[in-house]
Amino acid sequence: MQSFHSASRRRKNSSGAAGLLCPLLGACLWAAVVGYKPVIIVHGLFDSAGDFKNLQRFINESHPGTNVTVIDLFDRSASLQPMWKQVEGFKAAIYPIMQNAAGGVHFICYSQGGLVCRGILSTLSDHNVHSFISLSSPQAGQYGDTDYLRYLFPQFVKSNLYHVCYTAIGQRISICNYWNDPHHRDLYVDSSDYLALLNSERRNPNSTEWKKNFLKIKKLVLIGGPDDGVITPWQSSQFGFYDDNETVVEIQNQDLYLKDVFGLKTLAARGDLILCSVPGVQHVWWHSNETVFHTCLEKWLV
Repeated sequence: MQSFHSASRRRKNSSGAAGLLCPLLGACLWAAVVGYKPVIIVHGLFDSAGDFKNLQRFINESHPGTNVTVIDLFDRSASLQPMWKQVEGFKAAIYPIMQNAAGGVHFICYSQGGLVCRGILSTLSDHNVHSFISLSSPQAGQYGDTDYLRYLFPQFVKSNLYHVCYTAIGQRISICNYWNDPHHRDLYVDSSDYLALLNSERRNPNSTEWKKNFLKIKKLVLIGGPDDGVITPWQSSQFGFYDDNETVVEIQNQDLYLKDVFGLKTLAARGDLILCSVPGVQHVWWHSNETVFHTCLEKWLV
């Protein structure tokens, strides 16, 4: 794990008073877990809430008593709906959970869900998200011939999908909202109704406010790996992306970072930008892999 960056202190008290205060194991456990913040999980493309049972189990085994909510919206084919529509729907479902959590909440946002969560964090001025954990999400965009692409657009490959995505009709499909063709940057900037706005690559009158909102998070954890097989390039999960020669430019050399467009450099300076790379994990297994959980997620969910 890499930080452009905790130790919990436990005190043992063997006095009789402590024994009277915690006569039952359950009471002691409750005393230990009251500090855990609620966890909100947002799923990705073609997923549904039921796909996250293992992740829920990992959280409750490591942090007993944690309130975990997997938002059951835009499941399966409905996840193809436009990203801004999904942002508003998920925001409406999540906001009451935030309001009932005086100590704040954590986000775990998987794949396309990581971009949905960025939209929420940028546009919601009174959110109280502490850890924003982006789990194999195409944060810098997507550009690859994957099974998802072949399924959705069987007559297209990555080099010509811009003919569809960079149109008004294409922008009604979620994946086109973050399709980032490095060979047609001007078309991407002019056409992308979502990612280019979030990144302020397209003129955005709200960019200052969105940056202020986004920087209310306490930690940004970016998780990905070289064997993902879907997020392309895989470094997009950590804000790396292709240049026009399809050479990957890592986060620290991206304009988004260098110009601190929406706060990445500020987070790094605060010690609150964490990159966690794990080899050997295919895209569909990130949320079910216990090693990934213990290595990359567990410590940020307190």
